[in-house]
Parts: sequence; structure tokens; C-alpha cells
Amino acid sequence: MKDWKIVQRFEAVPDLPVLAEVDVLVIGGGAAGVAASETASRMGKRTWLIEKYGFCGGAAVAGLSGTICGMFMASDNPDAQPEQVVFGFTERFRQALADKGGVTGPQRYGKTYTVTHDPLMWREVADNFLEQAGVTTLFHTAVTGVIMNGDAFKGVVIESNAGQSVILAKMIVDASGDAALIARAGMDYYFGDNGRIQNPTMFFRIAGVDMEKYLAYYGEDTICPPKVTENIVAANQTDDYDLPRHKIWMFPTTRPGELMVNATRLAGQDGRMLNVIDPKDFTEAEVFGRRQVRSYAKFLNHYVPGCENAYVVDTGVEVGIRQTRSIVGVETLSNDDVVNCRKREDSICRTPWPIELHSGDKPKLHWLLNDYYDVPFNTLVPVVGENIIVAGRCLSAEHEALASARVTAQCFEYGHAAGIAVVKAIDEGIRIRELPVDEIRNVMIANGSKL
Repeated sequence: MKDWKIVQRFEAVPDLPVLAEVDVLVIGGGAAGVAASETASRMGKRTWLIEKYGFCGGAAVAGLSGTICGMFMASDNPDAQPEQVVFGFTERFRQALADKGGVTGPQRYGKTYTVTHDPLMWREVADNFLEQAGVTTLFHTAVTGVIMNGDAFKGVVIESNAGQSVILAKMIVDASGDAALIARAGMDYYFGDNGRIQNPTMFFRIAGVDMEKYLAYYGEDTICPPKVTENIVAANQTDDYDLPRHKIWMFPTTRPGELMVNATRLAGQDGRMLNVIDPKDFTEAEVFGRRQVRSYAKFLNHYVPGCENAYVVDTGVEVGIRQTRSIVGVETLSNDDVVNCRKREDSICRTPWPIELHSGDKPKLHWLLNDYYDVPFNTLVPVVGENIIVAGRCLSAEHEALASARVTAQCFEYGHAAGIAVVKAIDEGIRIRELPVDEIRNVMIANGSKL
């Protein structure tokens, strides 16, 4: 980003008010950030959470991705029933949503299953989790700089409409999704495969659907049948539609007559890859994403039975972001680890989700059948940097590996692990990178995780 400067580090506390001195500071209130904050606070640490929006949820809510992917095994058997293999914080949150009527049962997604949640209830469950755990949350607040002592993070500079302030912390979790603190400190990160990253998408919801008629035509699988793809190709032969993605995904929600739609594919108007770290690309993705939504909604009205009277309820607050920066970690999850379903003694999460790569003209799905791989703890630990750990999609992973490892259930568990790690680092007075991973795993297992 040659027109922007990201490094903003202070080697001493700047001349600003110190808002708080805390044990654990979590940046970003997505799935990983909520899990990390709640876990650390429940373990007795004074924990603050900083979030740029007025609600938690990140890509799951602001990006309207709307599903908790990554919980269930995949199988070639069309009669296979859902087999859940990820529990822990993920299952606690899913159950809390279910208690409010805010999540569906398992829905077929190709060879596996997923569940669809109500994004408003997701926010409310997150609010309740954080409040009950005693987390102090600051919405509408952004981090603009980091306070360092050599390679050790000591705090952050935050900014809101109230002005600027400082929060000092013993330990920090970068759950920004964009490795924002690692980047502001000038530490190493990378973008995907030599700069090539996955496309963003604009999710949307439609209501007014005759669900009985729709399901009779579309079927129970949320990935569209070939006849829908053929109709998209046919519609594109006219001048009335702009439908660059031919394989779309539609998810019945908890609300009567409503579908969540994952259909758009966003590239620059000049054909370039969009990297939403750059606000120019972010803006272009959002403007043209909303226009694409209208084109797909029109297609659904005219080509998909049951959707004749459907209308757009909403689009995401932001485009759905699949990938930006990845940290250079002590360990990197490799493409081979994923494809070969490698098991690890230092695992902090199972992942049965396919490689779901949205890059170029069409999505690539590589299924992991009747198996899963393990994500090692040290993919969350930057190769340089003390008092900090990441959680969420910015973990250290190769391009195609990340296309599997980035989904919501896994992000919940990365946050769960990160929250335990920072507490243990404080209590035992040792560096995060020196923590015995089996001790982190033992706490996760006691909290319900299957490892």
C-alpha cells in the first residue's frame, strides 16, 4: 500500500491520557475476539475489548456471512447424518443462540453441514457473554498505534469521537482479522499467495420467499443445483443481468420466508484483485457489491420458483472479507497439512471444513472426507513479538490452508486458545511462545473442547 503508512509505534507512552491499565486487551470483536475476551475474563483477568463497530460479530455479523461453518465432518455418503467434531466455546455459543431461537439446525452444504444464525441475536449473545464474564467493551473505537518496548507490546493508542487515549496491557490478543497490531508494530506479515488473496463477497438476505415452493425446486442442499447455474449462464446472455459468479449458495434462516444468499463475486472494475486493506478497494467492493446484489435478486425473482415476490432485506454492513494479512508465525499451517488431514499433539482445534478457495473465476472446493486436520497452537504466535498472540483469520497459514482454516467455528476456538494462553502467560510469568501447549489444551478440554 504505497500511498499509506501502517507502522505507528511508540517506544514510550505518548503524552496522552491513560484510560486504563489492564491484564488482557483484545482488539476486534469478531468470533475470535469474543471468545478470547470472554475466556480471559472468566479466568479472572481484567479484560478489555476494543471494537470498531457498535456491535460484535466481525465477518459473521458485519459481513453477514451468517453461518457457523467448520463444526461438522464431511462425507461422500448422501445419507450421512451430521457428525459434529468441534465443541468448546463454539458449542457454548451455538447453544446460547439455539436457546434464543437464533440458529437453525444443521443444513446440507455439499458433502458437509453448516448452521445459519440470526445476526441480530448473534450480537445479543455476544453482549451477554461479555457482560456476564465481566469484560469491559469499548465500541466505536479504533487502534491507531502500538506502544512498544523493543519487541514487547506494552499497550495501544486508541481513537474515538472522544479523542485519543492509551490503554496499557500485560497481554494483547490481536483478533482484528487483519493482523492490525502486528502491522502497526512493523512486524512481518504477508498477503496470501505472493499477494494473491481471496475475493471479497457481498452477502445479502431476501424475504418474502415461498419456502415450500423454493425447496421443492432448489432442494435441501444450500449449494445450488446445476439447473440454477445453467439459468445464471443463460441470464448472462441477455443485457439485463450482471452475474459473474455461476455457483451460488442459499441458506434458509431462522426467520419464516427468508434466505441468506452468498452469490456475488467482487473484483475491481478494471479486473484487478481487490484487497480491502486499501480503502479504495474496500469502497469499490461495497458499491459494486450492492449493485451485484440487485442483479442477483432480480435473477432470483425471475428464475427461481418461490422467489417471485422475494425482496432484499439487507446487505452486509461491510463486504464479506475472507483474507487480508497473515502473520509470519512460529509455525505455519501448510496446504499439505490440510490436504493430508495431519494430526498434531499441539493442536488447539480440529478442522473438518473443505478448502473453500474464492480466487479467480469460480470457487474451488477440496473436501476432507470423514476426517479433519489439527491446527497447531504456534500458528497464532508471531515469530517476532512478545506479550501478543493473534486469533482469527490472520493466523499463519499458506493460501489454500487458510481457505479452510478461516471459518467461524475455528475462529471461536482460536480465540478460546488465545484467551487461555494470555492468562497462563501472566500467571506463570513466562513468554507466550514458551507456554507448554498441553496445559492450554487441558484447559480447553475442561471447557468442553474435543482435541
